[in-house]
Amino acid sequence: MTDPAQAPSSGGPTDGAPGAGRRRGDRSADSRALILEAAVNCLAEKGYADTTTLAIQARAGVSRGRLLHHFPSRDALLVAAAQHLAAERLLDGERWAAGLGPESGGDRERVIAAVKRCWSTFEQPYFWAAVELWVACRTRPELRETLRPEEHRLGAAIRQTVAVMYGPKLSAHPNFPAVRDLLFTSMRGVMLTYTFDARDPAADRHLPIWIDAALTLLEVED
Repeated sequence: MTDPAQAPSSGGPTDGAPGAGRRRGDRSADSRALILEAAVNCLAEKGYADTTTLAIQARAGVSRGRLLHHFPSRDALLVAAAQHLAAERLLDGERWAAGLGPESGGDRERVIAAVKRCWSTFEQPYFWAAVELWVACRTRPELRETLRPEEHRLGAAIRQTVAVMYGPKLSAHPNFPAVRDLLFTSMRGVMLTYTFDARDPAADRHLPIWIDAALTLLEVED
């Protein structure tokens, strides 16, 4: 199917003007971002089964041709969407860490802030979009094969970002890998219970437990 936005130009006088190619590239990038965001929100709100390309197209406000131009396969689109938004949130985490100055306190304050920050990421739509894809992988081998390498790449990026959030001193502690993995897997499991028991994540009873565990294992003194 031909997308009018991708159709050849009629040869108007501005086609060769400087910046025309850049403007077309900007429009293409904008439409891709709209599609990815729409796909994540559909996954988080509707679930995997009801997140069709038609639903994504309608939410993104793009033509069918433009959607297929960027993503010819539904599963490739859904995987790309979840990974893209997760990567953006990782950049937010790094920027957050970069903004911590001397006034932010010592090691104890940094651990507490990092644990809270990590926990807050599990409230985001991209986490629920990822959960939908993980569950779907159980019965869809083709989706599993598409998702696995992307999840491995994302996992490496997450480990790097978490180290930045804790800072060079704390992340160099020999117990840091265990702390990072323990908290990450525990937070993921606890957040899954919110599917049937909605509550305020900021007041979750596990939060002080995670903070105490991190402080103890990283040997941070009062």
